[in-house]
Amino acid sequence: MTRKLGRTKNVLLHEIENQTYAKTLLNQTTFDRTVAAPTGKHAKLAVKDEYTFDFLDLGEEHSERELERGLISRVENFLREMGGLFAFVGSQYRLEVGTHEYFIDLVLFHRPLRCLVAVELKNCEFQPEHVGKMQFYLAALDDSARQEGENPAIGMILCKTKDRTVVEYALRKSNKPIGVSRYRIVSTLPADLKGQLPDPEQIARLLDHV
Repeated sequence: MTRKLGRTKNVLLHEIENQTYAKTLLNQTTFDRTVAAPTGKHAKLAVKDEYTFDFLDLGEEHSERELERGLISRVENFLREMGGLFAFVGSQYRLEVGTHEYFIDLVLFHRPLRCLVAVELKNCEFQPEHVGKMQFYLAALDDSARQEGENPAIGMILCKTKDRTVVEYALRKSNKPIGVSRYRIVSTLPADLKGQLPDPEQIARLLDHV
Protein backbone atom coordinates (compact mmCIF):
# COMPACT_ATOMS: atom_id res chain seq x y z
CA MET A 1 0.00 0.00 0.00
CA THR A 2 2.92 2.34 0.70
CA ARG A 3 4.27 1.64 -2.78
CA LYS A 4 0.88 2.19 -4.40
CA LEU A 5 0.15 5.43 -2.53
CA GLY A 6 3.67 6.85 -2.31
CA ARG A 7 3.54 7.22 1.46
CA THR A 8 6.43 8.83 3.31
CA LYS A 9 8.39 7.08 6.04
CA ASN A 10 6.60 9.07 8.77
CA VAL A 11 3.18 8.23 7.37
CA LEU A 12 4.14 4.56 7.10
CA LEU A 13 5.27 4.50 10.74
CA HIS A 14 1.99 6.14 11.77
CA GLU A 15 0.02 3.49 9.86
CA ILE A 16 2.00 0.66 11.48
CA GLU A 17 1.65 2.06 15.00
CA ASN A 18 -2.10 2.46 14.57
CA GLN A 19 -2.53 -1.04 13.06
CA THR A 20 -4.24 0.38 10.01
CA TYR A 21 -4.07 -2.94 8.12
CA ALA A 22 -6.17 -4.72 10.77
CA LYS A 23 -8.67 -1.91 11.15
CA THR A 24 -9.18 -1.78 7.38
CA LEU A 25 -9.83 -5.49 6.88
CA LEU A 26 -12.26 -5.53 9.81
CA ASN A 27 -14.37 -2.67 8.48
CA GLN A 28 -18.16 -2.92 8.24
CA THR A 29 -19.63 -1.50 5.03
CA THR A 30 -22.19 -2.19 2.33
CA PHE A 31 -19.63 -1.61 -0.45
CA ASP A 32 -19.56 -5.23 -1.64
CA ARG A 33 -23.08 -4.89 -3.02
CA THR A 34 -23.52 -1.13 -3.50
CA VAL A 35 -20.30 -0.08 -5.27
CA ALA A 36 -19.68 -1.46 -8.75
CA ALA A 37 -16.48 -3.40 -9.45
CA PRO A 38 -13.61 -2.63 -9.69
CA THR A 39 -14.31 0.55 -7.72
CA GLY A 40 -15.71 -1.51 -4.87
CA LYS A 41 -12.31 -2.95 -4.00
CA HIS A 42 -10.86 0.54 -3.67
CA ALA A 43 -13.89 1.58 -1.61
CA LYS A 44 -13.29 -1.28 0.84
CA LEU A 45 -9.83 0.15 1.53
CA ALA A 46 -11.22 3.67 1.98
CA VAL A 47 -12.92 2.97 5.31
CA LYS A 48 -11.34 1.62 8.48
CA ASP A 49 -13.12 -0.06 11.37
CA GLU A 50 -11.57 2.38 13.81
CA TYR A 51 -9.95 5.81 13.62
CA THR A 52 -7.59 7.24 16.21
CA PHE A 53 -7.77 10.99 16.76
CA ASP A 54 -4.97 11.18 19.32
CA PHE A 55 -3.96 14.56 17.90
CA LEU A 56 -7.07 16.17 19.43
CA ASP A 57 -7.00 17.92 22.78
CA LEU A 58 -10.29 16.40 23.94
CA GLY A 59 -11.26 14.51 27.05
CA GLU A 60 -13.26 11.29 27.07
CA GLU A 61 -16.44 13.32 27.50
CA HIS A 62 -16.97 15.73 24.60
CA SER A 63 -19.79 16.96 22.40
CA GLU A 64 -20.20 16.20 18.72
CA ARG A 65 -19.67 19.88 18.00
CA GLU A 66 -16.39 19.89 19.95
CA LEU A 67 -15.25 16.83 18.01
CA GLU A 68 -16.15 18.46 14.70
CA ARG A 69 -14.36 21.70 15.55
CA GLY A 70 -11.30 19.80 16.72
CA LEU A 71 -11.09 17.82 13.47
CA ILE A 72 -11.47 20.96 11.38
CA SER A 73 -8.78 22.79 13.36
CA ARG A 74 -6.37 19.89 12.74
CA VAL A 75 -7.63 19.05 9.28
CA GLU A 76 -4.24 17.87 7.96
CA ASN A 77 -3.93 15.31 10.77
CA PHE A 78 -7.55 14.34 10.28
CA LEU A 79 -7.16 13.67 6.55
CA ARG A 80 -3.96 11.71 7.18
CA GLU A 81 -5.74 9.48 9.69
CA MET A 82 -8.57 9.01 7.21
CA GLY A 83 -6.08 7.51 4.78
CA GLY A 84 -4.47 10.39 2.93
CA LEU A 85 -6.66 10.14 -0.18
CA PHE A 86 -9.35 12.58 0.90
CA ALA A 87 -9.79 16.29 0.26
CA PHE A 88 -11.78 18.47 2.64
CA VAL A 89 -14.95 19.99 1.15
CA GLY A 90 -16.75 21.54 4.10
CA SER A 91 -18.38 21.27 7.52
CA GLN A 92 -22.05 21.64 8.34
CA TYR A 93 -22.62 21.12 4.62
CA ARG A 94 -26.03 22.53 3.76
CA LEU A 95 -28.63 20.51 1.87
CA GLU A 96 -31.95 21.94 0.80
CA VAL A 97 -34.67 19.34 0.35
CA GLY A 98 -38.15 20.63 -0.38
CA THR A 99 -38.78 23.44 2.10
CA HIS A 100 -36.33 22.07 4.69
CA GLU A 101 -32.63 22.53 5.41
CA TYR A 102 -30.30 19.76 6.54
CA PHE A 103 -26.65 19.89 7.50
CA ILE A 104 -24.04 17.13 7.14
CA ASP A 105 -21.30 17.29 9.78
CA LEU A 106 -18.40 16.90 7.31
CA VAL A 107 -18.13 16.37 3.57
CA LEU A 108 -14.92 15.08 2.00
CA PHE A 109 -13.94 14.08 -1.52
CA HIS A 110 -12.15 10.80 -2.19
CA ARG A 111 -9.80 11.40 -5.10
CA PRO A 112 -9.29 7.85 -6.50
CA LEU A 113 -12.99 6.99 -6.06
CA ARG A 114 -14.03 10.37 -7.44
CA CYS A 115 -16.96 10.77 -5.11
CA LEU A 116 -18.21 12.90 -2.25
CA VAL A 117 -18.04 11.35 1.21
CA ALA A 118 -20.59 12.35 3.84
CA VAL A 119 -19.28 11.96 7.40
CA GLU A 120 -21.62 11.98 10.39
CA LEU A 121 -20.09 12.25 13.87
CA LYS A 122 -21.81 10.53 16.79
CA ASN A 123 -20.36 10.78 20.31
CA CYS A 124 -22.48 7.81 21.37
CA GLU A 125 -23.00 4.15 20.55
CA PHE A 126 -24.14 3.36 17.02
CA GLN A 127 -27.90 3.24 16.59
CA PRO A 128 -29.71 1.60 13.63
CA GLU A 129 -31.55 4.82 12.82
CA HIS A 130 -28.23 6.46 11.95
CA VAL A 131 -28.25 4.43 8.71
CA GLY A 132 -31.62 5.79 7.61
CA LYS A 133 -30.46 9.37 8.08
CA MET A 134 -27.27 8.69 6.12
CA GLN A 135 -29.23 7.11 3.26
CA PHE A 136 -31.30 10.31 3.08
CA TYR A 137 -28.15 12.46 2.97
CA LEU A 138 -26.57 10.37 0.22
CA ALA A 139 -29.68 10.51 -1.96
CA ALA A 140 -29.80 14.30 -1.56
CA LEU A 141 -26.08 14.69 -2.27
CA ASP A 142 -26.33 12.63 -5.45
CA ASP A 143 -29.23 14.73 -6.73
CA SER A 144 -28.02 18.19 -5.73
CA ALA A 145 -24.22 18.17 -5.39
CA ARG A 146 -22.73 15.43 -7.60
CA GLN A 147 -20.82 16.82 -10.57
CA GLU A 148 -20.61 15.31 -14.03
CA GLY A 149 -18.15 12.42 -14.08
CA GLU A 150 -18.31 11.80 -10.33
CA ASN A 151 -19.45 8.54 -8.79
CA PRO A 152 -22.33 8.31 -6.29
CA ALA A 153 -21.54 9.60 -2.82
CA ILE A 154 -20.62 7.25 0.00
CA GLY A 155 -21.35 7.68 3.69
CA MET A 156 -19.28 7.19 6.83
CA ILE A 157 -20.86 7.07 10.28
CA LEU A 158 -18.22 7.68 12.95
CA CYS A 159 -19.43 6.59 16.39
CA LYS A 160 -17.80 6.52 19.79
CA THR A 161 -18.71 2.85 20.20
CA LYS A 162 -20.57 0.20 18.23
CA ASP A 163 -21.90 -3.30 18.58
CA ARG A 164 -20.71 -5.15 15.49
CA THR A 165 -23.78 -7.38 15.38
CA VAL A 166 -26.14 -4.39 15.53
CA VAL A 167 -24.17 -2.73 12.70
CA GLU A 168 -24.38 -5.90 10.61
CA TYR A 169 -28.17 -6.02 10.90
CA ALA A 170 -28.56 -2.28 10.33
CA LEU A 171 -26.55 -2.39 7.08
CA ARG A 172 -27.96 -5.64 5.75
CA LYS A 173 -30.82 -4.11 3.72
CA SER A 174 -29.23 -0.75 2.93
CA ASN A 175 -29.03 0.07 -0.78
CA LYS A 176 -26.56 2.93 -0.29
CA PRO A 177 -22.75 2.70 0.13
CA ILE A 178 -22.29 3.22 3.86
CA GLY A 179 -19.55 2.33 6.32
CA VAL A 180 -19.82 2.39 10.12
CA SER A 181 -16.66 3.02 12.13
CA ARG A 182 -15.74 3.99 15.63
CA TYR A 183 -13.29 6.62 16.74
CA ARG A 184 -10.97 6.88 19.70
CA ILE A 185 -9.08 9.79 21.17
CA VAL A 186 -6.26 7.57 22.46
CA SER A 187 -4.26 5.02 20.49
CA THR A 188 -5.37 1.62 21.77
CA LEU A 189 -6.74 -1.49 20.12
CA PRO A 190 -10.10 -2.61 21.56
CA ALA A 191 -9.98 -5.96 23.36
CA ASP A 192 -12.79 -7.38 21.22
CA LEU A 193 -10.67 -6.98 18.07
CA LYS A 194 -7.43 -8.51 19.31
CA GLY A 195 -8.50 -12.01 18.33
CA GLN A 196 -9.67 -10.95 14.89
CA LEU A 197 -6.46 -9.53 13.46
CA PRO A 198 -5.85 -10.72 9.88
CA ASP A 199 -2.69 -12.57 8.97
CA PRO A 200 -0.20 -11.30 6.34
CA GLU A 201 -1.60 -13.65 3.68
CA GLN A 202 -5.05 -12.06 3.99
CA ILE A 203 -3.54 -8.62 3.58
CA ALA A 204 -1.57 -9.69 0.50
CA ARG A 205 -4.65 -11.24 -1.15
CA LEU A 206 -6.63 -8.04 -0.64
CA LEU A 207 -3.93 -5.72 -1.97
CA ASP A 208 -3.07 -7.90 -4.96
CA HIS A 209 -6.47 -7.13 -6.51
CA VAL A 210 -6.32 -3.35 -6.05
